[in-house]
Formats: sequence, C-alpha cells, structure tokens
Amino acid sequence: MTVTVENNATNLPPVPPEATMVTLKIYRFNPENPDAQGFESFRVPALPSDRLLSLLLYVKGYLDGTLTFRRSCAHGICGSDAMRINGVNRLACKLLMKDLLPKDTSKEITITIEPIKGLPVEKDLVVDMEPFFDAFRAVKPFLITSGNEPSREYIQSQADRARFDDTTKCILCACCTTSCPVFWTEGSYYGPAAIVNAHRFIFDSRDEGTIERLDILNDADGVWRCRTTFNCTDACPRGIQVTQAIQEVKRALMFSR
Repeated sequence: MTVTVENNATNLPPVPPEATMVTLKIYRFNPENPDAQGFESFRVPALPSDRLLSLLLYVKGYLDGTLTFRRSCAHGICGSDAMRINGVNRLACKLLMKDLLPKDTSKEITITIEPIKGLPVEKDLVVDMEPFFDAFRAVKPFLITSGNEPSREYIQSQADRARFDDTTKCILCACCTTSCPVFWTEGSYYGPAAIVNAHRFIFDSRDEGTIERLDILNDADGVWRCRTTFNCTDACPRGIQVTQAIQEVKRALMFSR
C-alpha cells in the first residue's frame, strides 16, 4: 500500500524561500491494523542545513501526529533514531539534507525511510530492540576484575588505552548489526555491535574476563558467523572499524590473543 498525503492544512508554518520541497516516503505499520502496512508519502520543505530528523518532526508536528519513531539527543550521541534511509542504515539526526538535496532545486526528490531490518517492527519506524540488547548483555560488556576493591584508579599506559580506543565509540544504535545479512537471516547471531563491545574489554589490559568472553564468542552464534561483507563498517555513524574489530577477535581466538 502506498498513500500520498497532501499538505492542505492551513496552520502550517511559512515555507522559507530557499527551501526545497521533498517527498518523504515513509514505511507505516500499526499493530492494531497490520493489513494496512505500507508506504505513505509526505511533501515537506527542506533547507540544506536541516537534518532528516527535522523533516520527520515536521511531519509529526504538522501533518500526521500518529507517525512513530525514536529520537532523543538529536546530536548523534544517543543512537536512538537509527533507520534505513534510501536503503542504508543511518542516524536521522546526523544526516544533513545538503547531502541529499539535488544541486538543481527544480528536480523532484524522494527519500525512502524504513525501520532497521532484522528486528521486529512495533510501530512505523520503531523496532523491538530487546534481541539486540540481549546479545549485548550476553558478551559481558563490563570490566571484570578479581581481588579487593581498589582504593585508587586503575593505572593504564597510553599505548594500552589506545589498543581498544576505536571500539569505545559505540553508541549502541544497532546500525551495524541490522545492516548485517547474517543477522537478518540468522537471528541468533550476536551481531557486530555485541562483538565490538566485547572487543573493547577483551583488549583492555585491566580486564580479567578475556577468556570467558572469547569462549562466549567462539560458539555457533559468535564471531565465526561473520562473512566480512563490510556492511557494518559502512553503516557505523561513529566511524568504528567494525569489521577489523571482528577480525581481531577471531585472531585472538586462533592465536591466544
């Protein structure tokens, strides 16, 4: 089903003269009426400085208040607003319209927006994140130490800290995991984000849970499911070298770290 919504409302804010009218083609799903799922199109004004999230907020605020999506900080930190934008996983708050708008403003542009794949859709662009967080929790993403509680901070060299710096940047947006074809078809696969967060502690010189985490990732749902397609690295909004981190965990398993 595809529906087009015309902007006939009289209470819309004035359109800036430098704005370009774009069509947002948004996937809609209501669990109370699942047979009506499909795409709905909205015509909205866009400035080059707008984020895609701004356009979604325009739709929800002025055209259709039932549109449902997650968002929070709007600055690419919380990871709440991950969605498929023109077939690619992105954070709506980080994607600037200047990177999507055509140079010729007279040309029509349609932006397709869908929920991230591989997780159950709850409503419109909102998915159930619990399977994702179950995998995250399963790899024990916290510092494991033994002995008495320290009376001062753990000392670590700059070189030791740099060893896992890249994987500390994860914001758990699920862009990488839900871009993975293996995760789409093998729902039990831990997925790239869980492995990235395991990597962050496996290579932390202060941690004592490395063997335990490697044992977890060595099972049928662990790192060996990765097919090295690089989708995860391409999708990461923080620029983490996700595929490299997965390969480093594989090497740690093969060569005892």
